[in-house]
This record gives sequence, structure tokens and C-alpha cells, in this order.
Amino acid sequence: MLRHLPGLLLLLWQLLLLPPPAVPGPLDRPGFLRLGTRGPGGSPGRRPAPAAPTGTPYSGAGQHGGARGAGVCKSMPLDLVFIIDSSRSVRPLEFTKVKTFVSRVIDTLDIGPADTRVAVVNYASTVKIEFHLQTHLDKQSLKQAVARITPLSTGTMSGLAIQTAMDEAFTVEAGARGPASNIPKVAIIVTDGRPQDQVNEVAARAQASGIELYAVGVDRADMESLRMMASEPLDEHVFYVETYGVIEKLSSRFQETFCALDPCALGTHQCQHVCVSDGEGKHHCECSQGYSLNADKKTCSVINKCALNTHGCEHICVNDRTGSYHCECYEGYTLNEDRKTCSAQDQCALGTHDCQHICVNDRAGSHHCECYEGYTLNEDKKTCSVRNQCALDSHGCQHICVNDGAASYHCDCYTGYTLNEDKKTCSAIAEARRLTSTEDACACGATLAFQDKVSSYLQRLNTKHILSGRVSASA
Repeated sequence: MLRHLPGLLLLLWQLLLLPPPAVPGPLDRPGFLRLGTRGPGGSPGRRPAPAAPTGTPYSGAGQHGGARGAGVCKSMPLDLVFIIDSSRSVRPLEFTKVKTFVSRVIDTLDIGPADTRVAVVNYASTVKIEFHLQTHLDKQSLKQAVARITPLSTGTMSGLAIQTAMDEAFTVEAGARGPASNIPKVAIIVTDGRPQDQVNEVAARAQASGIELYAVGVDRADMESLRMMASEPLDEHVFYVETYGVIEKLSSRFQETFCALDPCALGTHQCQHVCVSDGEGKHHCECSQGYSLNADKKTCSVINKCALNTHGCEHICVNDRTGSYHCECYEGYTLNEDRKTCSAQDQCALGTHDCQHICVNDRAGSHHCECYEGYTLNEDKKTCSVRNQCALDSHGCQHICVNDGAASYHCDCYTGYTLNEDKKTCSAIAEARRLTSTEDACACGATLAFQDKVSSYLQRLNTKHILSGRVSASA
């Protein structure tokens, strides 16, 4: 009863809101952390080896204050085993405080198959694995399992408990993840007495196998044994509290130990586009679609997708400012519905050719202009000018059309004919002379003879005209 008097006095002082007195002695030696003290540089403990990247920011689930209260702390994935002393010296109410401490630490962690897995090893003179790492993979069932744990009462076989944890709890069969996963293996041993077996050699083997050991001493815990069990540096792995009444407050210290500050949530990442958390306070920058990360690993530049030759455009690829692109076609082609391939336009059918006479489609999807017979294409390659009006059959010449160039012409007559005053028709020279009579115009006989000559002449002239028309047509 007397050995518990300092603890009872401490509780009374707390109830009376009086500050507890300093307790000199072995607790003040280097290598121990009291509740309320901090290690060098403000760090409560060494961070375990880097965990596998999660790529996701802290969700805020299960936060309890401290760093997590700011919403920027995410616990690293761990294979965590609690080794708790339930020997005769730990009274039922005190054992309940130990379970509350375990539950509080669980509250600060991200529990799940890909996050932290938890097992509990209960020990006294015997050792019992309450549940394995793979048994409870959600926070609620895990805390319910912790609440059901009962003390074993006799002895304090701390070395046997560590050996059992190493041989049975931290195995792949029990739910621990292999070396390739890069998930840290951590054990927290809680005790209030002196081990009844050797702990230094078994603790050394456990640490050599990759297990990081934290030792929490309560009340009469043997400080030298705590030092033997804990990993280096000791001032970051050995904790001490005077009573079980305040042990649960250590949960915030382990929260900070297993917590990583998230620069993505803090806004200190300096990523131009996207910040991705990698765990343990690390991050990397990524860029939005259509951009590539620059050499500084922070800023982004638009990707020239057209230069990558993966655009699929049949004719022309055009980069857009947004880091994307679109396809276009050569002149004379239109973009198909797939927005990549092109089809030739029939500009002649569309009536957009501007040709004065004739539009001709070319195979290349373009066109050219041509002119009707008797016309030539002008320098604009669209309009036409008359080349030979005689060839147009609209000249009106009775006999012969003579092309003068420069879109002009004149009419001419066959041999034995003369061009009339209209400059188009022709008359026979010999017949015109016969029409002139030397007889007396007053004589009746002469008049009749003249009429007969005229009629005969007109008949012959008509016959010649018909023949002349046939010759001209055949020509």
C-alpha cells in the first residue's frame, strides 16, 4: 500500500488543481521521456522507415487533436503490435486505463488493409496473442476487441512476450506485410514492473529483425529494463508516466510519432497544378492533362501533341492553348465526322468555283477553269476572252469570215463575187453586168426581153445561192 502512496498523492494534487512536485531520482537520468517533455528538436520519437506511397491526402477520420486537429496529418501505414503487461501488480482499474491508452492510439491511426494493422499481445507469466494483425481491419471492431481483453494476473515475462510477438505476431501468416511492402514493424510494450526473464538479448534480436520497439514504463517500472528493450535513440523510444491515470495522455505523443505532415494540405508544396501526397510528409507534383512537368519538378508546360505524331490528323494538326489540339484539312478538302480524316470538296458542284465558263474538278480536291471553244482563259484563271469569232458561227458573213485577231473579223466573198454594201452578203460580178440593157427602154419588145433576162438571172442567182450555202456548210 505504501508503494502506491506517491501515485495517490499525485491524483489528489490533480483533483485539487495543484501542480505536482518534481520527483528527483532515477527518472531524471538521460535516456527517458516523462509525460510533457520532448526530445531534441521537438521530435517525440524517430520516424519509422518510409511507408509505401498512398497518393491521397489525410481524410480527417478519427482525429483527436494535436497535429491531426489541423487536418494536415496522416498516419503512416504500420504493422503495429501492442505488448501489454497484465501481471498481478496491474489492478483491474489500471488495466482498463491501459486499454483506454491502446484505443486512444488506435483513434489517431488510419486503420485498414492498406493502412495500419494492429495486434495485441497480452502477457504476465504466460503470453497470449489476443488477436493478430489480420483479424480486425477496421477501427470499430478493433477497439471492441481491445475492450474485451482481460488480465492474466501472474508474473512479468517481458522477454517471452517480445519473443512471442517476433515469432508469431509479426509473421506474414498472421497478417504482417513482407519486406517488399516497405511497411514498418513497430511494437509498443507497456509495463509497470521488472521483467522476470532476460530481455536484452531477445530485444536485440527483435530489433535486428526490423522491429522498432517503444517502451512505456508506469509507476515502479524498472528503468534499466526499459532501456534494454527500447530501440535507439533511447530518448525517443522510452516513455514514463507516474500512474496509469495519465497513461492515456501518451496517445497524443504516439500520434505525433506516427504522423506525417502533409505539404499538399498545408499549401506549401509549390506545385503549379497538382500536389500528390506520398506519405511521411513527402509529396510530388503532377500536371493537368495536356501538360508536362518541367525540369524543376514543380511547374508545367503545354504538351505539343502535334509534335508527338500521335494526333491522328490526316492533313494538318493544330495545337490549342489548352494543351489539346484539333485537325484541319488542306484547301479543297473538308473535315469528316471523325474530326481527323478529310474528304475532297466538289467545288464545281458547290458553285463556289468563280469560273466564267467551265469548272473542272481535279483529283487533289481542287479545281481549274476552262473556256468555251473560241475563247481563251485570262490571266486570272477564271474569266474568258474571245479568241476567234469566226469560229463562233455568229459572224453573219454570207461567204467567208476572216479572223483579224484581237477578237475582230471581216467578211469576204468567193471569186466572181463582190461584197455588198452591208459588208456581209455577196453578188456575182458577171450577172450584174448583164442586167445593164443596151436596147431602147421605150420599145415594148425591149421591155419584155429585159424582164425575161431579170427573171432568168434571179432564178440562176437563187440556184447559186443555194449551192453556195451548201459549200459553206460543208466547209
